[in-house]
Amino acid sequence: MTVIADELTPVERTPIQEFYAHQKVFITGGTGFLGKVLIEKLLRSCPDISTIYLLIRSKKGKDVHNRLEAIFDDPIFELLKKEQPKYRHKIIVVSGDCSLPNLGLSSDDKDLLIRETSIVFHVAATVRFDEKIKYAVAINVSGTKEVMDMCRAMHNLKSVIYVSTAYSNCNQLTIKEEFYPPPISGQNLENLTATLDERRLDDITPILLGDFPNTYAFTKAIAENTAKDNGKDLPLGIFRPAMVISTSSEPIQGWIDNVFGPTGGIVGAGAGLIRTLNVNSDCVAEVIPVDLTVNALIATAWDVANGKNVASDPPIYNYVATWENKGLTWGEYNDYALEFGTRTPSIRSIWCYVNYTTRYTTLYNLLTIILHIIPALILDTGLFITGQKPKLLKLYKKIHKFAAVTSYFSQNTWNFHNANTRALWDKLSPEDQKNFFFSMADFDWRTYMERYISGLRLYIFKDDPSTIPAARKRMAVFKIFHNLIIYSMLAIAIWFGYKFVSFVLSLGQSAETISISENSIVR
Repeated sequence: MTVIADELTPVERTPIQEFYAHQKVFITGGTGFLGKVLIEKLLRSCPDISTIYLLIRSKKGKDVHNRLEAIFDDPIFELLKKEQPKYRHKIIVVSGDCSLPNLGLSSDDKDLLIRETSIVFHVAATVRFDEKIKYAVAINVSGTKEVMDMCRAMHNLKSVIYVSTAYSNCNQLTIKEEFYPPPISGQNLENLTATLDERRLDDITPILLGDFPNTYAFTKAIAENTAKDNGKDLPLGIFRPAMVISTSSEPIQGWIDNVFGPTGGIVGAGAGLIRTLNVNSDCVAEVIPVDLTVNALIATAWDVANGKNVASDPPIYNYVATWENKGLTWGEYNDYALEFGTRTPSIRSIWCYVNYTTRYTTLYNLLTIILHIIPALILDTGLFITGQKPKLLKLYKKIHKFAAVTSYFSQNTWNFHNANTRALWDKLSPEDQKNFFFSMADFDWRTYMERYISGLRLYIFKDDPSTIPAARKRMAVFKIFHNLIIYSMLAIAIWFGYKFVSFVLSLGQSAETISISENSIVR
């Protein structure tokens, strides 16, 4: 039962609701995937919250107010609008940019935030794996330092949570809930990127990264220590979520608004474009639902505020899929995606849903030639002949670049410790465990994956459910042609193999005949 704010008394509030009652929360990254769900959940489940300040920058010709209005047009806010119709007056937008000094804030807005804010969620980051090092440092490292500096001036601050990633220290195969020495200090890295031009930085990026797979993980590792060093004596916590994908159940099932990480591979396969992936099917897929992730994030701020900084370092919470259970493997992830993707295919797909995975890079490269490059070359040639612009080879170049930067995470399994996160779950009251559910102990992956794939069809492909029967018929036709092509290629390969073996055997027989003839002559 939902209780509206006017009826909610302190006695009726849960401990977490009591913590957020009358508080003023500052959120960076509120326009992003995780940020939207965080805003929605706070407003709906903590109805006595006073104010949410959102840091938003102008983008693509839209000012901050237009971008704010666009946020609330999203389907995930429909339930909030029904349950809390007066929520809008609690949202205040401040114009800024985490990649700029002082977060790009005006002096008045900065003074307002310092004076009023009591809880901070620093969510903003560039999540592109192949981001230029200069920009990745500006937003992930420098932006974190600016947030911590501003927090130090906040007199009413109860809790500040820096949202990192479970893969911030992915060069370690065992990742504990503790800080790891950074590969370089944040200050030295900022000085380096400020001194060198972009071309020179691009040249030395591989050297800087060392055993880190990309600029995202590299800068996040440094940013964690930047938060710790610049957040001394602050009520600070570090939240490390794994790969965040669609909602599980609230506010709606299967909602997602991006194709980052593993979602990109599933969407590409569902579109009929990606037919092979470089994946180790036995490795664990550390994917987590965004609604459960946000529930855990909200709880960490409450826990940090109650912790009174008893530890020497800020607490770290690894939020991952593997609790008592072994989690989902990439093989299971792809099998579920194929099963449910075939059952409810997109009407927009250009080919049937197939996905041949292999852990072997050489075999994967061969499969990309057969399943991606050759078909793209044939179709692009047809487009060129008919006077149209070729586009498939260019598209596959982007797809293969995406596959190259994500394969690292599907080829390894990490041992994540999560004692702090599990202890936090145990601290929650029964009411808070229900309202802010985030336990992954007995998670139903099959049901979740079905919702996930249905959500991709609805929110990414924008397909109406009424088109499912037509899409199935279309997919069946594609499947027939696909099998004809595959079996024809297999038959041709067998024929060539047979001819090659026959040729080799004939050479051997010829050589034997010549040898016998030579021996006869000698005798």
